[in-house]
Amino acid sequence: MTTPAGQGRAPEGGAGTQPRSVLRITDLVAGYGGGDVLREVSLQVPEGGITCVVGPNGAGKSTLLAAVSGLLRPRLGSIELDGQDLAGLSPRQVLRLGVVQVPQNHSLFRDMTVRENIELGGYILADRALTARRAAAVFDLFPDIAGWAGKKAGSLSGGQQRLVEFARALMLEPRLLLLDEPSMGLAPKILRTVFDAVRQMNATGTTILLVEQNARAGLRLSSHGVVMESGRVRLSGTGREVLENPEIGALYLGGAVSAG
Repeated sequence: MTTPAGQGRAPEGGAGTQPRSVLRITDLVAGYGGGDVLREVSLQVPEGGITCVVGPNGAGKSTLLAAVSGLLRPRLGSIELDGQDLAGLSPRQVLRLGVVQVPQNHSLFRDMTVRENIELGGYILADRALTARRAAAVFDLFPDIAGWAGKKAGSLSGGQQRLVEFARALMLEPRLLLLDEPSMGLAPKILRTVFDAVRQMNATGTTILLVEQNARAGLRLSSHGVVMESGRVRLSGTGREVLENPEIGALYLGGAVSAG
């Protein structure tokens, strides 16, 4: 399971042994202001699963999501969604191809109702009837949110707002859903509700790429795990394999991960 720096791609198995990859990142180099944060990152996101990326602060996790969503233009490498390279596309173009991101910071319009916020998630849909059908499907999936439909978004708790952000992201029926630190700033007793919602979205067939500060909870949730350190992929495998690998502790204790 251990992979040397820059060689995070999982090996291809025989026919039927592994799900196909929705997202394939190869030798990605990207950063800000002339400095590289990501250094030859390679990884895959299997279709229909939850892939969790963990690592210490500064490892490049959120930078990775920014590159995938089009917010950051890579310097080198490729980001392929179903074989189409996303590198260099605008965020809107990436969104239209089916990649939707829920950002780390709360992003609802506080003075608008929950229903209005969710309907805004379908703003690129030209058909109002389709928008209404998608909103109805979202409310069916999250009955609690349906009960908040007429409330101002700003009146909700942090955990409730996060759930509404998830619901809004589903309006475009994403091919790939990016979640950036969804547990950030939430009380421990709220985390279970948020992670249950992630499972629920995945159960409907949504492929999820998750960056999570709570490594243990994120990896337990996930079918596939990736550990980043200093802008490189250092470990990858199933969520359980990564969680149980003793080397992951070294990352959080400040030690180096061996290459062997």
